[in-house]
Amino acid sequence: MVARSAEAAGGGGPARLARTAIGAVPPPGLILLGIVSIQVGAALAKNLFGVFPPTAVVSVRLVTAALVLGCVVRPRLRGHSRTDWAVVGLLGLTFAVMNSAIYQSMARIPLGVAVTVEFLGPLSVAIAGSRRVRDALWVVLAGGGVLLLARGGGGVDAIGVLWALLAAAAWAGYILLGASTGRRFPGTSGLAMAMAIGALLAAPVGVAQAGTDLLSPRLLVFGAAAGLLSSAIPYALEIEALRRMPARVFAILMSVEPAVAALVGMVVLGELLGVRQWVAIACVIVASIGATRSTRRPRETPET
Repeated sequence: MVARSAEAAGGGGPARLARTAIGAVPPPGLILLGIVSIQVGAALAKNLFGVFPPTAVVSVRLVTAALVLGCVVRPRLRGHSRTDWAVVGLLGLTFAVMNSAIYQSMARIPLGVAVTVEFLGPLSVAIAGSRRVRDALWVVLAGGGVLLLARGGGGVDAIGVLWALLAAAAWAGYILLGASTGRRFPGTSGLAMAMAIGALLAAPVGVAQAGTDLLSPRLLVFGAAAGLLSSAIPYALEIEALRRMPARVFAILMSVEPAVAALVGMVVLGELLGVRQWVAIACVIVASIGATRSTRRPRETPET
């Protein structure tokens, strides 16, 4: 998304060099880089939780992402109906809830565990409405994985899992509202406006809990870095990957995100998971891949 808008706005120079470098990387590599970028950004954010409340970090991250998208996309604010604004407003609320919930979860449980539970959101959307027995088995497998995680031990507590489940519900809402927003607004203008609304909704909570600490250089630098790593960079990489591969293959490759989150948590944060937790993560990944592969699509063509 950001890649296309940057191309239109920037023209040449550094933007052209960036496009050339991205174009030289195979699509699976772009997806993996995007996933790693998101999780490293999450790890940077989690490192701040010992000093600043998660709400403050969420505020800085969303404001950064909103400013980047706003400057690159420059959305047109006029000419939209009340229904259009209602949809983009709900998407903005979803952004605020999704980011706040996952950060609250990460503050209590390991990064890999939080992302694994959150991944139930897109999995639920993928199999919603299906009456096939095979898809019911994927639900059971994913639910079993979450139950393994929720049993506690190894740094996992029930409150952290509940926050991650709220993030999963918000992620499912983001997928549905994002599709509707894409139909109502040209390009990524709806996304940019929704991100700005999400930042406006999250900022008062961050100010109320952090106060003048929001002006801390450490929070501003690392929070902004988390916003870039978890928003602008992955958007550019994922859009380029979608141009060159079928959407279903993209979804299957994205299913490895819980495992990448667990590895980043181990390397960057020192969060070591037990065998049971790794088995639970594997259950959710297999369920996600299975549900994605069993989804019927009329044609397998790359998105452009």
